[in-house]
Order: sequence, then C-alpha cells, then structure tokens
Amino acid sequence: MERGGCIYILTNTYSTVFYVGVTSDLYFRIKEHKEKYYPDSFTAKYNCNKLVYFEQFSSIEEAIAKEKQVKNWRKSWKINLIKSLNPNWKDLFDELE
Repeated sequence: MERGGCIYILTNTYSTVFYVGVTSDLYFRIKEHKEKYYPDSFTAKYNCNKLVYFEQFSSIEEAIAKEKQVKNWRKSWKINLIKSLNPNWKDLFDELE
C-alpha cells in the first residue's frame, strides 16, 4: 500500500525566512515545529512556526520530488506560490485539525 505525503512551507512572524519540508503526517510534523521539539533545528532557531502553504500528493516519492524542486526555487518564486493559495498569509495549521 502506497502512503501519501505532502510538502509544506513554514515562515516566521515577519515572513522573512522560509522552510520547505516534506512529511507523511502533516498535522504531527507541524505540531513538532510549533513546539520546537528539535530545539537545535533550523525552524526552531529562526522561529519558523507559521504554516503558510501545503500541497498533498498520492505518494511520498512524489512529495519528496516536489520538495527538492521547491527548495531550489528562488525566494520570489516561493512567495508567489504561497500567495497563489494563501494571499493573506494566514497560519493554515488550524485548518488541519
């Protein structure tokens, strides 16, 4: 049985730092970021705990491929991607519950 996955983008309060990640359990993973479960991580260091974008895929392999692609994008491209689905830059975490 294939397990799906998704990519996500987190930012800080001022939307100046972006983190692109991949997971098979979005709710649990974002909760880890928000609680700074890994205190020495990039997201903890730069206070990236606001979920501004996510996209689901039918397989984790597809999600990993997309994550690698987006990680190599320019910052302006990531901003355009976020604005296309979340123009108000609201935290989407509450929609996951």
